[in-house]
Amino acid sequence: MRDGGLAHGCTLGGMSSLHSAIADLPHVTYEGPSSTNPLAFHWYDADRQVEGKTMRDHLRFAACYWHTMRNGLADPFGRGTALMPWDDGSNSLANAKTRAEVFFAILDRLGIEWYCFHDHDVAPEGDTPAEAASNLEAMTDTLKGLQDGTGVKLLWGTACLFAHPRYAHGAATSPSVDVFAHAAGQVKRAIDATIALEGRGYVFWGGREGYTTLLNTDLYQERVQYARLLEMAITHARDNGFTGDFYIEPKPREPSLHQYDNDVESTLNFLREFDMHEDVKLNIETNHATLAGKSMGHELRVAAAAGMLGSIDANMGDEHAGWDTDRFPTDLYLTTDIMLVLLEQGGLGNGGLNFDAKRRRESMEPVDHLHAHIAGMDTFARGLLGAAALRADGRLREFMAVRYASWSEQLGEDILSGNATLASLEVHAATVGETRPFSGRQEMLEAIWNDVVFAAT
Repeated sequence: MRDGGLAHGCTLGGMSSLHSAIADLPHVTYEGPSSTNPLAFHWYDADRQVEGKTMRDHLRFAACYWHTMRNGLADPFGRGTALMPWDDGSNSLANAKTRAEVFFAILDRLGIEWYCFHDHDVAPEGDTPAEAASNLEAMTDTLKGLQDGTGVKLLWGTACLFAHPRYAHGAATSPSVDVFAHAAGQVKRAIDATIALEGRGYVFWGGREGYTTLLNTDLYQERVQYARLLEMAITHARDNGFTGDFYIEPKPREPSLHQYDNDVESTLNFLREFDMHEDVKLNIETNHATLAGKSMGHELRVAAAAGMLGSIDANMGDEHAGWDTDRFPTDLYLTTDIMLVLLEQGGLGNGGLNFDAKRRRESMEPVDHLHAHIAGMDTFARGLLGAAALRADGRLREFMAVRYASWSEQLGEDILSGNATLASLEVHAATVGETRPFSGRQEMLEAIWNDVVFAAT
């Protein structure tokens, strides 16, 4: 294995005919923290052991097809700036296959072994469902060949149920049963492609499963419809041999004013209400936590406590922006906290860290794909080292144990086991008399965090 992780001599279809903008990019290798080479890893050493596992296994980086290959870097105030000389701008299958070859070449240069896709990002949608199905089948064959030739694997697939005009009022939650049928067929095809590509997961991303006004919305009806589509999708996948995980990705708004998978807690409530909590886990995105007014640490810990943290979209947002900025993660505090949760949980099982992130509009050159991913991968590698150091130091864990120590005593056990009553607790409170608060030592703990993490990285 090369430092990046892919096998020597991998075949990339038309590798020799790749546009020079990609063919001339270097393979990124680990050079260490002292290196000043911007096209090298300074912290991500794929084979380095941390708590008994390699960085490669802890982090399981994946690249997303949509931002990498299909995002032209437009914004509401200007056209796209991305330079993609390999793309002729057509919706032909030939152009789609060229994009796929370029994508796998980028993964090869970064040593990223996993990827994620939306159905209509990899395959032209066409003018009819039959044409969409034919195109997706053809691109599934292309992707399978590229996977076989490189060793790259599919982390998860999903269906784009938000871009087409038919989904203006939602897909699963549309007031039109015919639109629901279109969505169901599209989900079936995306699941079939995921199975064919041996994906380890399938994500339900409800981009328009919500509302912009309650004046025309039957909220209960739409939530029932959403649950029904999920149930049918799970049944179809299991009946056809899919053994991977299903995920819902919470998001509070944008483009809808309110989405039914608003945040982790509301999504858990939805899954429990419709009795799907044993079938579906959560794929949690940092930027969506920001939009929901929550920290990523909060969202991850709520999901982990419920045993439903399955995978992560690794990006970051901006607290001052009211939309998805989808920046590559470069915040060491953020990545350390994420990795602390993952180490405490024992990893992500079938999930991984998918870079659902886009280059900035000003970072439009092909080489910026490398710079952006290197920044994210190095920041997560440092976060892993920092989190491992915090666990080895032990002072945060020890403080937490002391803070909650009384709950391990007999009274605490009686309360949690249901053996205490309000009356018995009233008697106890009268016996012990008034209690005194004790310090939470927040500033001390924050200083410990800084000392340990920055010493380790």
